[in-house]
Order: sequence, then C-alpha cells, then structure tokens
Amino acid sequence: MINHGRDDLVGVFRGLGLPMKCALVGVFSVASTQGASAHVKWFCPYNVAGQPRGLENVLCQDFELLVGIAIFWLLGGCLIEGTTLGQSITRALNRVTSGMQIDSELIIRSVCGFFFVAIWALGGVLLTPELKTTSSFTPFLQLGVAAGMLSRRTLPVAALGIAVLFGFAVWEYGAFHLADYPIFLGIAVYLALVGLQTTLFGIKPLDFVRYTTAVTLMWASVEKWAFPEWSFPIFIDHPTLSLGFDSEFYLRAAGVVEFTLAFALLWTPLVRRCAAIVLAGMFISACFEFGKIDAIGHSAIIAVLLIIMSDNSFVENDRRIPLLAPAGFSAALAATLLAYYVGHAAMFGTAVL
Repeated sequence: MINHGRDDLVGVFRGLGLPMKCALVGVFSVASTQGASAHVKWFCPYNVAGQPRGLENVLCQDFELLVGIAIFWLLGGCLIEGTTLGQSITRALNRVTSGMQIDSELIIRSVCGFFFVAIWALGGVLLTPELKTTSSFTPFLQLGVAAGMLSRRTLPVAALGIAVLFGFAVWEYGAFHLADYPIFLGIAVYLALVGLQTTLFGIKPLDFVRYTTAVTLMWASVEKWAFPEWSFPIFIDHPTLSLGFDSEFYLRAAGVVEFTLAFALLWTPLVRRCAAIVLAGMFISACFEFGKIDAIGHSAIIAVLLIIMSDNSFVENDRRIPLLAPAGFSAALAATLLAYYVGHAAMFGTAVL
C-alpha cells in the first residue's frame, strides 16, 4: 500500500501542468534534498565495480522532464541576473557577506584545520569516512596538514600533504572511486596559491576550488542515477526524506537538482552565488539528519560553498549570455554521463546500455 501511494504521487506529478511542475521542483530543490546530500558511501553498503543502471534506463521520460524543468529554472536565473532585480539581489548579498568575503582565507584555513584534526581523531581513514586505512604514517600526515593551516607560509606544505593523501587514496581505492573527491585537489591548489600569493595561468585560487567543487557534485549526482539502490537503506532508516515519493523518482529528481546547482557554480556571479546558498543549506541540513560523521565529512565543502556565496568578483565582457546556459548545461550533462559510464566500463568491464 505504501509503494502504491508513492506511485500515485508520481502519477499526480506527471499529470500537472508545466507551471505547477516548475514550482514543485523549485520547492523540492530547497526543502527536500538533505537525504541526497548525505554521501551514501559513508552510511550504506556499496560496490563501485558493480553494474550501473543502463543509460537507457537512466534517460527515461521522468528524467527528461526533470532536466527540462531544471533548464527552465537555470535560464530564469540567468535572465534575472542582468535586470534591476538581479542587481538589487547582488547588492544585498554583498552587504550580508562582506565580512565573510574579507575573511575567506581564514575561514577555509580554519575549517580545513578542523577537518584534518577531526579525521585524525576518528582514526583509520584517509580523507573521507569510507576510505579506510591501516597505514601508520597517515595520522602524522593529517596532523601535519592541520598544523600547516596555522601560517600562510606553510600552506604550500599543507597542500602537498593533501595531495599525498589523495594520491595514496587513489593507490588504495582506484582512480574511479576518488573521482568522487576532486574537491580535495582543488583545496590543495587553493592553499598552495594562497600561500605563494600567486595565480596559476591567470586563474584565481578560489576559482580552482570552485571548479573542482562543481565537478565533484556533478559526478556525485550521476551516482544517484547509476546506483540508486545504494541509497535505498537511507530511506528505510529515514522514511520522511522522500516526501512520500517513490525512492527511484526521488533520487532521479534529487540528482537533477544537485547537478543543476553544481553546474550553476560554473556560471555567472549571481547564479553561482545563489546556487552556493542552496547547496550550503542542503549540506548543513543533512548534518542535523545524519550526525557528526556527515558534519565532519562535509565541513570543507560547506566552507567552500560559503566562500563562493560571498565572492563578489565578476568578469569584464563576460560572454556567457543567458541563452547559452541551456546549451552549456546540456553539454555538461552529456559529458559527465559519458565520462562516468565509459570510464566505468573501461575500468570494470561493465556495460554502458
């Protein structure tokens, strides 16, 4: 009876008009994705080498409808940015986040220091809760990275320590598993550039970590479509998270929401700042639902999102006009799906379709 009720809700969604569907997905994106924000590998059994859902099952009618609605919202945000309303929102954000913007380096250093002390205290992990290790040098390296946050001069050394931990995790768990976490490399580059007071190829330190955060979240969203069964135990333990929707549909929608917000981090200033606000809210709310492991594991990404939210920089003569957003989004979605499925097939011999 419960599953039948959920199917009825999905059927009602399909029968709604386009304006109501857009409104519903907009509310869904803000209010109901804390379950999707919890990293499933930290709480549920998983098999990275298993056969993912075939692309023909992922690219279903519901998925196409949800993507279409996501593009509608993304384009709407892009169109608003250049208007008087958009400029007013930007000024309001600048006023609210000015202190955070000034102290952005201190915030990231402090949170990174907390993160590495916390995983040292947990013990037996490399960078995230599921990356277990029995290595004896790892705790010393983690404490060394945390100590490196105390001074700007030692940030490049701390960055090297993060890179070593990431490389060791790749050695232990494989490149495909660590494709979940390019944000750590972005943070390492950020710390190194801040410590050296320079840029790389003209790209600012914050932009590096912003790009890798976007890639991290876009990749994670594909897991919700490729391996939805990993998350099913979460809905058994936390049944209210799905809002009564069928678990398959919920994860499909949550993945689209997450991918859209992650792509928005790559776009124009107001769009990415608003996306960072929503994403930060999702991750923070998940901490209350899933406890200290989630709070520790996501502390770094929350700090990065808050700094992106406060970033008031802009690019002169920005060529990313609003009408390019749907094309850019579609290209990013196709490229991420292709990279995930083709990469998985190449490494584990699984089928794409």
